[in-house]
Amino acid sequence: MPASSYTCVLWDVDGTIADASAGILPRLRQVFASYGLAEPDADALSLWIGPPMLESFQLRAGMDAVQAEEAVQRYRALAAADGYAASVELYPGVADVLRAVHHAGIPQATASTKPENQVRAILDHYELTPLFTAVSGARVGSIGNHDGKSFVVGQALDRLRAAGVDVSRPVLIGDRHHDVDGGAEHGIPVIFSEWGFGHPDEAVGAKARVAGADELHALLLG
Repeated sequence: MPASSYTCVLWDVDGTIADASAGILPRLRQVFASYGLAEPDADALSLWIGPPMLESFQLRAGMDAVQAEEAVQRYRALAAADGYAASVELYPGVADVLRAVHHAGIPQATASTKPENQVRAILDHYELTPLFTAVSGARVGSIGNHDGKSFVVGQALDRLRAAGVDVSRPVLIGDRHHDVDGGAEHGIPVIFSEWGFGHPDEAVGAKARVAGADELHALLLG
């Protein structure tokens, strides 16, 4: 069995395990249109993938808290109508890393600010759910008090502990500064996935950066 420096592995989802941009971006365009807002260009829209959407509607679309909550509800209604796993693709080689970590006996959990029902839908669709000891995402219906990265990381650790997992040496895989910041709040090192949507500057503070699944496999399992 491969040796590892870590007792458990936490995973971000959007931009790390899965590329959901083919579904996310058209839905965002529909929400913008419903408010009569000009559509940002593709590069600007990509900045929305990963961070909490409530935050982005306020910081990037200039909405107040009430309007941002309504916009998130509109977005989620569109996502539910499309099917949460629609237009979602796995990044090359990542599923193989998930399976290798699982087969090495290292417990895994998600730590995503995507609503938990959407995370489960993606994992179920790709038959990845059995590889995870715990699934942690934003609480369904949580908008006004949106569950950020620190919350979902803490929730993942709690659920792993409840399952009897040793969480003394965790690691988090993610592609945005939210992952680096959220991991730091719990004293968790972060491996930054360069294939995601984060700008390279967002990796500041990460323990390591990886350009592909092979590099990630080597860091996790040696």
